[in-house]
Amino acid sequence: MLRRLLQPVWVLLAIIFLIEAWLWDHLEPIVARVVAIIPLARFKQWLTVRVNSLSPAMTLIVFAVPILPLFPLKLVGLYLLAHEYWTSAVFTILFGKLVGVGVTAFVFDVTRDKLLEMHWFERIYELVLRVRAKATEMVAPIKRRIRELIAGNGEGWSSRTLRLIQRFRKSVHQAR
Repeated sequence: MLRRLLQPVWVLLAIIFLIEAWLWDHLEPIVARVVAIIPLARFKQWLTVRVNSLSPAMTLIVFAVPILPLFPLKLVGLYLLAHEYWTSAVFTILFGKLVGVGVTAFVFDVTRDKLLEMHWFERIYELVLRVRAKATEMVAPIKRRIRELIAGNGEGWSSRTLRLIQRFRKSVHQAR
């Protein structure tokens, strides 16, 4: 009974986790492009050399420190929310989130091998990968149902709305 009541909560958490994973997957190539445009490739090479000379524990500090400057940006977003500047708050929080994920992806790419030398970090990393797989498994039936609704000939408002979204998505991708 309790498990059934908590199922929507677990699905919601799985969706949030997968959104984070999706952001990570899609921001990593964007960060790579930014690195190619801005002279960050040299910085990344320099950072890689420095990280390789550090202990795994010191590498953990290198991994964690770049996120700290983004904390005030999130506080600004909360301040804007508290003062009902909804649009500014949402954009500030989303900007902070995207930059945070992008910076984390960049730094993790440089520090991953060294961090995985720590057994506890490796276990956490493997746990995150398992949770991601489980979240994907949990959300798969929902995604399948949404795809069926989009592809189906249903006349309900949800089918029409989802088909409209799908057509819009296709037109955006074709415009590129």
